[in-house]
Amino acid sequence: MAPPQVTDMVGRPHGHTLPAPAAKTILITAPAKPAVYAIEVENLEVFYGKQRAVHGVNLRVRRNQVTAFIGPSGCGKTTILRCLNRMNDLIRHCQVRGSIKIHGADVYSRRTDVMELRKRIGMVFQKANPFPRSIFENVAYPLRIHGVRGKHVLAEKVEQALRAAGLWDEVKDRLHVSGVALSGGQQQRLCIARALAADPEVLLMDEPCSALDPIATKGIEALINQLCQTITIVIVTHNMHQAVRVAHQTAFFYMGSLIESGPTDKIFNTPDHPQTLAYITGQFG
Repeated sequence: MAPPQVTDMVGRPHGHTLPAPAAKTILITAPAKPAVYAIEVENLEVFYGKQRAVHGVNLRVRRNQVTAFIGPSGCGKTTILRCLNRMNDLIRHCQVRGSIKIHGADVYSRRTDVMELRKRIGMVFQKANPFPRSIFENVAYPLRIHGVRGKHVLAEKVEQALRAAGLWDEVKDRLHVSGVALSGGQQQRLCIARALAADPEVLLMDEPCSALDPIATKGIEALINQLCQTITIVIVTHNMHQAVRVAHQTAFFYMGSLIESGPTDKIFNTPDHPQTLAYITGQFG
């Protein structure tokens, strides 16, 4: 079998000169006839310098479903998640090999507009990171950087995003208040609203409830169950119960490799691989 094609490399040494890039094209748009799979990963390998962190991962993520990435710390879950919208481009000496397609478009093509890509593939991080500005401006930020200027348009889209994140009724009378003044669960929903304001087709969530109490976690999980009706969601979680509650599909990773993936009920009830069984039954992790 031919080795996987090198599709992108980041962390190049200073002074390295690249050929003039081809004209950028917005490639990440949903097809006219939606495909079964929103994300297709083939032969994915990730290196940090000479250290290989991800080993030949092949995975397909179903459209408008929630897919959970599970596995012990350091197994590559977050690295793979960050590959999906090229967040690893920001890490020096990180090399990505293989192929990732979103709705059939090559994420690592030189013709891909990375800013547009990250608009279409939103991300919510483990720790809520609201900007030190008003609730309104937190949600309006991605709209402004993509050229939305009309006052009434901004107001309408901010309200839509806050409603979609289940936060509107709690903050509608204090949109001028700083986002950092909200509770932890509200801050995370504010960050989700900020991602939703850009109207993404895919939402990546990296342990979004790890710092939240059970009540706030329940609210985020209910929101995930609602959002997946129109958005494809990939969530990294260490909480096995959470994966069972929210995910349609689950992928188990270990030591940088994909061990097993499939419907969540099968992964947790009748896994094919003994390592999967050992992990979900708490024998290691």
